[in-house]
This record gives sequence, C-alpha cells and structure tokens, in this order.
Amino acid sequence: MTQEEITLLNLGQSLDDLANLDPRGYGVCKILYRASREYTGCPTSVNAAKKLADTVKEGDFVYVMTGFVLRPYKKAETDGIVSSMLLCRALVKAFGARPVIICPEENRKAVENLSACIGLHLFEDLDALREIPASMGVVYFTKDASRAEDMADALISDAAPSAVVSIECPGANKKGVYHNAVGLDVTPLEAKQDALFEKLKGMGVLNIAIGDLGNEIGMASISDTLEKYIPYAGEGRCLCGCGGGIAVSSAADNIITATVSDWGCYAMMAALSYILGDIDIMHTPELEKEVLVSAARSGMIDMYGWTIPAIDGFGLEINMPITALMRETVKSALSLKEKCRTWFEKVDELGYFEDTSGRKDGAAGVIS
Repeated sequence: MTQEEITLLNLGQSLDDLANLDPRGYGVCKILYRASREYTGCPTSVNAAKKLADTVKEGDFVYVMTGFVLRPYKKAETDGIVSSMLLCRALVKAFGARPVIICPEENRKAVENLSACIGLHLFEDLDALREIPASMGVVYFTKDASRAEDMADALISDAAPSAVVSIECPGANKKGVYHNAVGLDVTPLEAKQDALFEKLKGMGVLNIAIGDLGNEIGMASISDTLEKYIPYAGEGRCLCGCGGGIAVSSAADNIITATVSDWGCYAMMAALSYILGDIDIMHTPELEKEVLVSAARSGMIDMYGWTIPAIDGFGLEINMPITALMRETVKSALSLKEKCRTWFEKVDELGYFEDTSGRKDGAAGVIS
C-alpha cells in the first residue's frame, strides 16, 4: 500500500468513527454503520468525498436535497439543513461549483438566513446563479406527488447537475408512504423529492445519500439491515397501518450513515478537505455555532421539537467539538505527511493492512 492509501483508509475511518459517536448508547448508529461500511467497501466519508473530487468541475451544478418536516409542529428540523448549507459553501470553495438546495417551503427562512452566515449569494433564479460567483441556488420542491415528476423534469432540463447529495431527506417506502422516526405517517408534510433523486440516478448522475435511521432517501442500499434490526423499519412494524415499515424504497449508489445525518456530511467535507489539500473547505467550530444558532432562530426545530440550537437533541456542546475534532484530524494528516513518511514505510513493510483485507469487522478496505 502507498502512504496515501494508508492515510485515506485510516483518516477516513477516524472521520467515520467521529460521525458515529454514540452519546445515546442505544447502538442504532453502529448497526447502520456496519452495513453501510460493508456496502461501500471502504470508509464511507472518503468514498463519497473522492467521488465528488473525481466528478465535480468548476461551474457544475450540484443538487443538495434535504428538509424533514416534523409532526405535530409542521416545521422542518435542523438536522439536514445545517450541513446542507455548509456543504454548499464547501462545494463553492472546493470546485467553484453551483450548488442548489432542494427542500420544502418550510426551510425558506433558514435558507435565506444561513446563506448570509456562510457568505454565499442566494438565488431562486438559476440563470442568475450561472452568472454570479460565490453563490448558491434554492428550489422549494412540491409536496404534491402528482406534480413531482414534471417538476423534476423541468429542473433537470434547466440545470442538469453533475452530482446529487441527499442529506436527511425523507423518502417513501414501497407503498409510497413517508414516515417519521417512530413509524407515523407524515406523507402530507414531506416534499416528494424521491422523484428527482431517482431520475438523476437513472441518468447515471453521481448520487450520495446520507441518513441516520433508514427513512431517508437512498437508504434502501442497506435494506436487509434496516428491516431486520431497526425499530419500525420492517414490513408491518410501522404504526400508521400501511404495513410497509419506515424503510425507504430508494437505494443510492453511495451512502453515509451516522449518529446524526449532519455529522455524516461533516465527515465527508473533512475528507474532501484532505483529498484537495485545503482545510478551509471544512468549516470551523465557530461557523458551526453561527449556522446552528441561526437555524434555530429561523424556526428550525431539533428532533424533540425545541427551537434551540441543537441537532437531534445534541447541542452546541457536542456539535462544535465534533467539528473541531474532524477539522484538526485533517490538519494533522496534511501537516505531517512528510514528517511521518518513514513511519508509513515501516508500517507498510510489516503488511498489517494487507493482511487484514479479508476481515469481517469492516476495518479494512483500500481507496484507490
């Protein structure tokens, strides 16, 4: 193995581990991660980041899909929108891309306020996005299933993307029903973005899905694990009576699972910072705080319904350190490349990572 292969393997695993820190201790993130790691064949953060680095070029449109609306509040949650906006910033910094947030109307105020936090101009007119640098677009997607196909076609015709990333974006099960985490029907609340994701995947567009439970677009890639081990996911286990369970029907080519979907996206951005050699692609803990506070002040709610700066019940006290740890991990890997070169050579000589290529615990996997 080369030094770069060893670094990507172990740095990626560190970032994945941080994204799957389990403060609750109930293990769902570990169950999902084992399946997603096996599906990907290497650290999920590095896999997705490398695919973006190999695909996205200057001026390319990239769709970023998000926006889970929670009952009974009928408001969108912080998880998803926070990292989606930060990913837009990263895409502009990394590639000079033209990111477009695709989300429900409930995210409007947050998108408008957070775009100012991340320093990007915001346009609903995608023609303007083509002309203005340091900018991003937004499309508020329909909740009417009968209109979703036509809206997806029109959007693709207007601004076809080179990649699509879905982050904590609700997906329908095999019966067309959208569920919340405890198996209740939220179909009327959710934008029908599955239609857009499936069309892009069918066109061969690079697709990445990030989720933390299995009711998010793309997570059918690990459907066996969802249906066997995740509460409410298997057929007949949801509480709404549809009989289909919360597990979605859409499968992504590339997936990331995490304790919190936003953390999975942070890991991908951190990996992208390493691959492109620019730590500023990854946001700072200070910007994490500013964006999360702004999201809460814009009416976004955490998993438990509070309008506070928290994601899935985790406040600034944990979101800022996770951001810092990921960022500092990448900084160390970048700064110590030459100083530690001999150590990489010695490790490679002894063949540990070659010997473990067949391990079943998901610890191995080379990124070429």
